[in-house]
Parts: sequence; structure tokens; C-alpha cells
Amino acid sequence: MGQIYLVRHGQASFGSANYDQLSELGHEQARLLGEWFASTHQTFDCVVTGGMKRHRQTADACLAVLPKSHRVNTEWLTDPDFNEYDHHEIMVRHRPDFDDPDEVKRFLTSSPKAKYAFQDIFQVSMSRWMSGEYDREYREPWPAFKQRCVGALRRVMDGAEKSQSIIVFTSGGTISTICQHVLGLQDKQVAELNWTLVNCAVTKLLFQPGRVTLSTLNSYAHLEWLGKPHTITYR
Repeated sequence: MGQIYLVRHGQASFGSANYDQLSELGHEQARLLGEWFASTHQTFDCVVTGGMKRHRQTADACLAVLPKSHRVNTEWLTDPDFNEYDHHEIMVRHRPDFDDPDEVKRFLTSSPKAKYAFQDIFQVSMSRWMSGEYDREYREPWPAFKQRCVGALRRVMDGAEKSQSIIVFTSGGTISTICQHVLGLQDKQVAELNWTLVNCAVTKLLFQPGRVTLSTLNSYAHLEWLGKPHTITYR
């Protein structure tokens, strides 16, 4: 039976001019994951990354820690279908004023509880996107995103040997949507699950021809073992 390890990228640079890059903590989270793999003698037969910068940076920082004997000798694969949805567009379709980064910053600094209010707004934005009532307003409607994520998973399984261990560096929305496919979740549960996924957490799938099952969801013991709560983040 094969294994697919879905890794959410490390903490990105939320609030900066370029979100699509790891923060200093994000690099540290990825390194800690690599140390965990090394200590458990985990090996991989194939490495796949999404097409985003934060995916590749997480893979680089994580796998550089592995002993040479445990590293993948073949070329890494890049599949943009493992990319995240466009969170900016989803938010702006509900709150056009948030198209201005300065407005978002003003909102987030307006009160100590602004981050929770921002999360509520984003949940409403996600519900709007997933409702099916406004598909024409989005470059990638929810059904298209879902089909893209499931298609990426199927390609990985179809191209793998039965006993292979494959690691995929991707994003929270992609992982949540793949879990929906595997577990038969409702659409609203995808957004709820997405909020719980920790940066650099691992979701493990088991697969064989024609079948895939969930083994581990959102595992981040490699971050907990330090006893430092600040290493556990969600964006």
C-alpha cells in the first residue's frame, strides 16, 4: 500500500506586500518537520510541490535536513493544480474595500479582536464562493477548484507504484478539499476544516489501485515537541 504525505506550507508572510513567501517562522517550521522525518527514518520515493513559492520554500527547508541517504534522487515534480484558491479574490468579491491592502491593515489594527472579525468576514466570503450563486464572478469557481484538487490527487496515485511513499507540499484549502473527496464531507465542512490546519502539519493518505483512505489528519507533533506554542500557526 502506498502513502501520500500532504504537507501544508509553513507560515506565509501575512500582511506583507507578498504573501507568497515563508516568514522566518515558516522556514523554522519546515526545518522542524524535516528533523522529525530524519529522526523517524522516513524516506520518500517522490516529491511533488504546488506551483507557489511558499510550497517550494517549504520543501527546500524541510528536505534539506534529511540525511543524504534518505533524500529523493529523482527530480522533484511541480504540479500547479496543488495550488491554493485565490483567497484575495474570494475576499474582495464580498468586501470590495479589502482590495486595498492599506484598508486591510487598518481593519486588522482597529481593535484587539479584529483578527477574529476578519476570520468571520472570510468565512462569509468562502460561503459566497461555494454557494454556486455567483460562479460567473470568479476566475475559478468552487466546482472548478474542487475538480482541480481531486484531479491532482488522482494523477499522483495513477503515476505511483503500489508501495511508494510520496510527499506533496501544498496548501490548506487544497488539503481540505482532498479530504472532502476522501471522506465525503459537505462543502461547508471544507471551510471549517481549513481553519484548523496548522502550518507544516501533515495529512497522510493510504492508497492502492482504485482506493484511497485517510490515515492521519493535521499531525503537527513535530511542532509540539518543542513546547513552544508560538511555533503553531494557522496562516
